Amino acid sequence: MKIKVRQICFIMIAYTAVTKLLIYPTALAELCGRDLLFPALINFLIEGLLIWAVSFLCSRTDKTFFELIEGTLGNIGARIVYGFMAAFFMLSAIIPLFEQKQYVHTIFYDTVPTILVFLPVFIFTVYAASKKFENIGRCADICLPVFLAVTAFLFLMAFGEAQWDNLMPILQTPATSVLRGASSTAFRFMQPCWMLMFMGHFKYRNGDAAKITLSYAAGAAIVLLFLAMFYGIYGEISASRTFAVSRISIFFPAIETIGRIDLIMLYVLEVVMLFALAINIQFAVHALMRCTGYGNRKVLSLAVNGALLLVVVFCAHYFHAIQIVFYRWLWIVTVVFAVLVPALSWLLKRRNADEK
Repeated sequence: MKIKVRQICFIMIAYTAVTKLLIYPTALAELCGRDLLFPALINFLIEGLLIWAVSFLCSRTDKTFFELIEGTLGNIGARIVYGFMAAFFMLSAIIPLFEQKQYVHTIFYDTVPTILVFLPVFIFTVYAASKKFENIGRCADICLPVFLAVTAFLFLMAFGEAQWDNLMPILQTPATSVLRGASSTAFRFMQPCWMLMFMGHFKYRNGDAAKITLSYAAGAAIVLLFLAMFYGIYGEISASRTFAVSRISIFFPAIETIGRIDLIMLYVLEVVMLFALAINIQFAVHALMRCTGYGNRKVLSLAVNGALLLVVVFCAHYFHAIQIVFYRWLWIVTVVFAVLVPALSWLLKRRNADEK
C-alpha cells in the first residue's frame, strides 16, 4: 500500500484548514457579513458526508477508483474520466496558486519582483508532483504537527482580541445570500476527490471511515473557529482585509514590545501551505498518468506545472476577473466532480465478473 490511514487523516486535518486561511474568510465576509459561518458550515457538512461515503466505500473494495471505473465502463471510459479528473485538479490549483503568489509577495517580499519570488514555488511543485503517494503521506506526517503548533500559537494571540458580539445577531442575512456564499465558494471544497484518488492505495481497517471523517471534521472546526475570530476582530471591515491568517494576530499586545513575532509563525505555516498547494497538482499528474498510460512522472509534472505557470504569468493582471469567473460558475464544475462523482462511485461494479 502507498499511503497509511493515519497520513490521510493528517491531510484531512491540516490541508483542509490551511487552504482556507487566506482569501476565503474575506470572500465569505463580503458575501454574508456576520453570518459567514453558515455557508462554510453548509459546504463542510456536504463535503464531510461525501468523504464518509467514499471512505466507507473503501471498506467494500480494495480496488482503486480507476479500476472501479474500468470494471464498469471499460478501459477507454476510465481513461476519459481520469482525463477530466486531471483537468479538474489543475483547475482547482489555479486560484490557490494566484493567492499564494500574492500572499508571499505582499507579506514577505514586497520589494522583490513578483515572478522572482514565486518561481521557487514552481520548482517545488515540479519536484513534489513527480513523486508517488508515499511522498504525500510522509509530507503529511511532517505537516500536521507543524500546522497544529503554528495555528495554536496564532489562535492564542488572536482569541483575546476578538469581539464576539460582532457575530451577533445571527441569521439576519437573507437565506439567498447565505446560499450564494456557499455556492460561490464551493470550488474550494474538493476533498472528496482526494479520497477517490486515495482509494485502493491504503489498507482499510474497521473504523477507518469514521477516523477519516472525524479528521476532516477537526479541520473544518479549525476553519470555523478561525472565521469567527477573524470577523470578531475586524467586524464589518472584514471584507476589506485579505490574507486573513496574516492579520488576526497583529493586535496582540506583546507585538508592540517585541515586534511581529507572528511573522515567524507565518513563515513556518507557509511550508504547510505549499504542501497543501502541491497536492492538487500531484493528483493531476497521477490522473494524467492513468489517462495517457505514460509512466514518466517527471515529464508529466513538468507539463502540468508548465501549463499552470503560463496561466499565472500571462494572467497575472487578471486575477480579479478569474476570481469572478470562479465565484460565478465553478460551483457547477465542483458539483459534478466533487459531489456527483463521489456519490455515484457507489454505483460502480466492485466485483470482477468471475467473482461470486
